[in-house]
Amino acid sequence: MDISTYFEPINTQDFYFHQHESSKRIGNLIQRYDEQGVFPDLSSAKMAIIGIGEERNAINNQGCGNGMDAVRNYFYNLYVGNYSLQMVDLGNIRIGFDAKDSYYALTDVVAHLLGNEIIPIIIGGSQDLTFANYQAYENLGQIINIVAVDNQFDLGENEAELNANSYLSKIILHQPNYLFNYTNLGFQSYFVNPSAVKLMKNLFFDTYRLGNVQANMEEVEPMVRNADMISIDISAIRQSDAPGNTNATPNGFYGEELCQITRYAGLSDKLTSIGFYEYNPEFDKGGQTAHLIAQMIWYFVDGFYARLNDFPVDKNSSDYKKFMVKLSGRSDELVFYKSKKSDRWWMEVDCSATIKAKYERHYLVPCSPADYEFALEDDIPDRWWQAYQKLM
Repeated sequence: MDISTYFEPINTQDFYFHQHESSKRIGNLIQRYDEQGVFPDLSSAKMAIIGIGEERNAINNQGCGNGMDAVRNYFYNLYVGNYSLQMVDLGNIRIGFDAKDSYYALTDVVAHLLGNEIIPIIIGGSQDLTFANYQAYENLGQIINIVAVDNQFDLGENEAELNANSYLSKIILHQPNYLFNYTNLGFQSYFVNPSAVKLMKNLFFDTYRLGNVQANMEEVEPMVRNADMISIDISAIRQSDAPGNTNATPNGFYGEELCQITRYAGLSDKLTSIGFYEYNPEFDKGGQTAHLIAQMIWYFVDGFYARLNDFPVDKNSSDYKKFMVKLSGRSDELVFYKSKKSDRWWMEVDCSATIKAKYERHYLVPCSPADYEFALEDDIPDRWWQAYQKLM
């Protein structure tokens, strides 16, 4: 399959990295589809940047389709870490006659990359593109988990059409459905209808208020480790750190917290795509938001090259410690696994062999030492219950 027909080259002539001679800057090392007109060779690529300026279904953020190259400019100027960079930049997807054409193109490109074990790093565009990213997994027949960093749930309010504020409803209602779990990180209660909170609870989805997440950022790691794809709305970051969004508000994540989250994403063996949406250069003071997104991508890449591939596929391997916790009133035991490589934890959700075969990537739930300690107090961790109810 030739995906090059979906793309147009970028122009890097005015990018900052050209002003420096250092061969260690990303711009000097990344293969890219630029003014030279040569489409990158994907044969040895591990990650691929995709720009897509589709913004016709943005809500109150027109102009968010013009920021891809501003992010690239800062990203290319960063120094590469202590690894051999196997990354390509495919350029920008050509905008279709209709938004659905752009969605189709993104879905096709992402599915091709995933099929070749290449991680797409999507720079949008509006967040409705998350739906197109999700459909790529449908094409591959994968049941997946989504994590969204967002100050609301994007369920919409009776909208018939797909847009940046309703894409999650479209994912939930889409048939056939390939969504196993959705996790929201950082919602702010005053932006969310209480009925939506109740709906998410009834669907056994995981939602975490901004204050609770910020109070214990280490607990974010197992949440992110459970995701196949991540969607980041730049409006989830406070305006003082990321002014480049018309929907930015005084409260939100700090920039360094988003960098921590994206590094957790990079470290996750399970995660296979990530998207950054809603950046609007028209409102970006001094390129601050573009620079922050570039650093978020840098941390994702840095995390990727620190992966230990320690998901417990073989639970009986000597690479893991197994812990059994007997709870009063239950005949079975809660089973925990701890990786000797990384000290990361998983817990096994007890279910039938048939269900294990169907959901082989989901009955082992990433957790934290706090979940194990909670079980030692003779109680079942919330993460275990959430997964159990979905599996049953």
